[in-house]
Amino acid sequence: MEQSQEKFAEESGCGGGSSGSGGGGRGPVRTICVFCGSRPGNRPSFSAAALDLGKQLVERQINLVYGGGSGGLMGLVSKAVYDGGRHVLGVIPTALLPEEVSGETLGEVKVVRDMHERKSEMAKHADAFIALPGGYGTIEELLEIIAWAQLGIHNKPVGLLNVDGYYNSLLSLFDKGVEEGFIDDKARNIFVLAETAAELLTKLTEAWLLAAEDEDTAAGGEEEKGAAAGVKRKRS
Repeated sequence: MEQSQEKFAEESGCGGGSSGSGGGGRGPVRTICVFCGSRPGNRPSFSAAALDLGKQLVERQINLVYGGGSGGLMGLVSKAVYDGGRHVLGVIPTALLPEEVSGETLGEVKVVRDMHERKSEMAKHADAFIALPGGYGTIEELLEIIAWAQLGIHNKPVGLLNVDGYYNSLLSLFDKGVEEGFIDDKARNIFVLAETAAELLTKLTEAWLLAAEDEDTAAGGEEEKGAAAGVKRKRS
């Protein structure tokens, strides 16, 4: 985890997203990283949610970064975004190529050395994150990106698409963590939650704008401190 944190912090500057302008401040959300299963799952609603998320990203002119697989929910959301004319970046470790890429790859594919580099690379290119249903890998990616936010490594919004209550048990575990004193009350709501893609993207956009306001306020405070220090040096 430390290796991923350091690489991401160095390459992203810790705070701003991929769409931020060089002169400070943030642009709109342009690229979202989606964590999701390489399998379709047992419920048709999971596949429907992946297709709907892809459609919503296209309608909002948002690009996709994902784990690079061609099957399951990964394949569905990436194909929907690609067919809609938006840019798709798949990031996949060499070891998983035979397992997760069974058909034609879509868009740009970046092959990396290992899982640490995969997560770092996806995070670097994203303005926000969404988790669809998935297995151990999806849940691990989600929890790590939440932990990074709690530690201040990034301030990009994280969203959980809770299709048919798939993540209810995980949310209960978070509540238990708060109850037992392992998770701060304020950290419990460090991510946004919704049952539909449209609602979740709206919440992510609102969270993105709030983070941008916080950045501007913090930057203004630093400028005032710098100006005050300059005046003090001149007087002395």
